[in-house]
Amino acid sequence: MTLAFDPSDLKLPVGHFIGGRYVEGPGEIAISAPSSGAVLGEIPRADAELVDRAVSNARAALERSGWGGIAPRERLRALSRWADLMEAEATTLARLEAICSSRPVAQVAAADIIVTADQIRFFAEFADKECDDLVPTSDGQLGMISSQPYGVIGAITPWNFPISMAGWKLGPALAAGNAVVLKPSEMTPYSTLYLAELSVRAGIPEGLINIVLGDGPVTGTALVQHPGIDKVSFTGSTRAGGQIMENIARTGIKPMTLELGGKSPMVVFADADLDLAAECLDRGITPNAGQFCVAGSRIIVAREIADELAERLTASFARHQPAATWEEEPGFSPIISEGQLARIDGIVGASVRNGGEVLCGGERFDREGSFYRPTLIRDVDVANPAVVEEIFGPVATFQTFDSEEEAMALASHPAYGLCAGLFTRDLHRALRLTRRIEAGTVWINRYGRSADHILPTGGWKASGLGKDLGREAYHANRRTKSVLIDF
Repeated sequence: MTLAFDPSDLKLPVGHFIGGRYVEGPGEIAISAPSSGAVLGEIPRADAELVDRAVSNARAALERSGWGGIAPRERLRALSRWADLMEAEATTLARLEAICSSRPVAQVAAADIIVTADQIRFFAEFADKECDDLVPTSDGQLGMISSQPYGVIGAITPWNFPISMAGWKLGPALAAGNAVVLKPSEMTPYSTLYLAELSVRAGIPEGLINIVLGDGPVTGTALVQHPGIDKVSFTGSTRAGGQIMENIARTGIKPMTLELGGKSPMVVFADADLDLAAECLDRGITPNAGQFCVAGSRIIVAREIADELAERLTASFARHQPAATWEEEPGFSPIISEGQLARIDGIVGASVRNGGEVLCGGERFDREGSFYRPTLIRDVDVANPAVVEEIFGPVATFQTFDSEEEAMALASHPAYGLCAGLFTRDLHRALRLTRRIEAGTVWINRYGRSADHILPTGGWKASGLGKDLGREAYHANRRTKSVLIDF
């Protein structure tokens, strides 16, 4: 069966998903297809009253189902059935994501859905394997560290990988015994709605997953400020993360996990495998048109190999050709919106005015849709806008160094610390510099996450608080209490 589809033939979910069913409302936010610019329809905007309804449903579902206290293997089985359904419904899920996002339908089906289903199974396995601890105390006492679910988690996910990001939030929260009220991006809501529908079909109690549609200022604010939300988990920009912290601080302290922006360096030393490095440098910025938080947008290269590597990248960038996300063969992705494309182009222009030289790209593709050419900018200093700002597009800067100290100085960013890549055959150097780089993840002679879900992800500095993935994500969805018993 072909994955390609006609956008006009696809039936789209309608309304919020609360208490196990769709709840319609007036259309207030237009949804567009970035591959064509066509308006697909409108979705409602959840106000504080509807968010309260969703939170109340989540709380009632927890109490009614006893989800947080049932035998852990029951949670494991339900979550495993949900993962199986995701794979069985991969074609529908992939089309619902591709129609309004930057993700090619074939990549969603072959990668995003498979990885997300595996992540759900991974977190489900924690349910009956992570346990409380007995701790050493005096002979006349028994000390325990006990953990419990938080209750209702408020989650907000971005538009760049809708299914994957929903899995990051829903998997560990449900495995740990919580309910979730999730707000997907108002630009890419459809696949997340269908995930919630599949959860009910898999036997996860109705109301444990509630999806509220809307924007950040209205719906997102109402969600994080709601007194019935016990913890907040957010993936998105550093600016939006700061606003969430401010909203929470104003209305009542609660824990949060924030996976925020990045401006990640990829540092290539003269002894590196240049074939491998060139491939990774391309793969670090061009997938999804550079619209991912760990994008390696700052390329930093030893001077003696800089010209050769720049030529290789210029050639590989030029080979990428765009395609609508609903076509059978995946092509270079569109930018999510015309507004975002204009922002990218504006930063590129500002970079040139500040001394940068565009080696390739620097303009949109000449076709319908919001497509921007892969762009490489050389001769930029540390204050150049393209170096400083998170562009969230297919734009990389190219800087050179003469010494290890200079490389580390260039790799450091005053605000961000999400990821970094190092390319060298010198293992001693790699391990030494890994200790020095201020980032939550460092990749050596590769760039990008693997399918090893045990590795947590999260940033340093303004790139975030807490961790997604790994056992850290499971534990972040449970709170501990210390118990001391005198015999």
